[in-house]
Amino acid sequence: MTQSAAVPAQPRHPDHNKAIGLAVAAAVGGFLFGFDSSVINGAVDAIQGEFNLGSTLTGFAVAVALLGCAVGAWAGGRLADRWGRPRVMLLGAILFFVSSLGSGFAFAVWDLIGWRIIGGLGIGIASVIAPAYIAEIAPAAMRGRLGSLQQLAITLGIFAALLSDALFANTAGGASEASLFGLEAWRWMFLVAVIPAAVYGILALRIPESPRYLVSEGKRDEAVKVLTRVLGPDEDATKRVADIEKTIEADKELAQQASLRGPALGLLPIVWVGILLSVFQQFVGINVIFYYSTTLWQAVGFDESDSFIVSVITSVTNVVVTFIAIALIDKIGRRPILLTGSLGMALMLGIMALAFTQSTGSGDDVSLPGAWGPIALIAANLFVVFFGASWGPLVWVLLGEMFPNRIRAAALGVAAACQWIANFLITVSFPPMLSAFGATGPYLMYAIFAALSFFFVLWKVPETKGMQLEDMKGATRQRKPRTA
Repeated sequence: MTQSAAVPAQPRHPDHNKAIGLAVAAAVGGFLFGFDSSVINGAVDAIQGEFNLGSTLTGFAVAVALLGCAVGAWAGGRLADRWGRPRVMLLGAILFFVSSLGSGFAFAVWDLIGWRIIGGLGIGIASVIAPAYIAEIAPAAMRGRLGSLQQLAITLGIFAALLSDALFANTAGGASEASLFGLEAWRWMFLVAVIPAAVYGILALRIPESPRYLVSEGKRDEAVKVLTRVLGPDEDATKRVADIEKTIEADKELAQQASLRGPALGLLPIVWVGILLSVFQQFVGINVIFYYSTTLWQAVGFDESDSFIVSVITSVTNVVVTFIAIALIDKIGRRPILLTGSLGMALMLGIMALAFTQSTGSGDDVSLPGAWGPIALIAANLFVVFFGASWGPLVWVLLGEMFPNRIRAAALGVAAACQWIANFLITVSFPPMLSAFGATGPYLMYAIFAALSFFFVLWKVPETKGMQLEDMKGATRQRKPRTA
């Protein structure tokens, strides 16, 4: 990729506010993503008691939604190319709405698992469609910032889930206790999710179709109208549609290249780049911090009742630092932020692994002596800072923009599906690793993955700052000087 394809940054025009509004509407899917990933945490102990579950089945009930997410992400990209972006958003909202009701009224663990899988399908669909839609309606100079709204919405969803869980549990006197209308508090934790699901569905009915999908369906005039609403006077909507038409015609001439298949282990190199970006984002262990933080907080001196407060502080930190990425992504580019994040995460995870080599006790009775407790606590939160300001939002931005038009939705679906599978593997592997090796083992492994992610970005990830989507040719990073 050459810098000649880049678009100079332009001051924001009032018409760009419409692009921001559409991006916010699409990013509500990210809110559902974050909400669903965290809402189970407040209910897990009550569910275990309600259905008399062992630890293995409890862990599976927690993580099984991630498998549904993987399937939803894989299917979502293909459905988006057939039905259009907003229709698939609506499908995701309906699935999540139904899942929330079913989970709230679950009568056994097996139907709860079924409803969680259905919800996962909806979340997987939303996780694919939001970054694709945002990339396709955003002005090039703002695409990074608008794409980052997906991660911001995810962090807000995590925070909202933690907050609503606490409110229901505290007002009822415990997650297992009766709350409104005699239903246990844990059931209301799931039921309240119908509100954001309904909002997402309503927004999906109101937002316009992606210009690229409209052009592919022969609806040129509609595509011009949509782009005219969001680009402002600095970009010619008619010219942009003409560029889209050229890429679509070129893709028709190269129809055999519309497949994801390629020479690199059966896939195109750029698809592997997307997959590995997704896997690295999860293999640094971010969800361990949010899902399994109790051991760490108790080890540094917090009692169990205070662990929620610390978790909320961590989630707020994650929200705040996402704004750093939003502010910088279209100014300094994707690669420098990812490289900085990789180094910072590797260092902080290494410090955490070192701190836990000094731990005493076992199981739930682990403690860190002297200064090691505060060191581990600070390192954990700095890890969240580095992740939230880099790999958290930027992976979603890159997945939405790095693939060529002919394979964007399908390739994004495959990459997102791999991300959910990686999330599942990290989620279910941490407890046995913790039991076998203590906290040092998993944190050291995550530090190694963070270090490897630095070299992966350095050698393979392309810079996409300021480029039009029509200029994305699917080339991976080349180790040679870029032309001016």
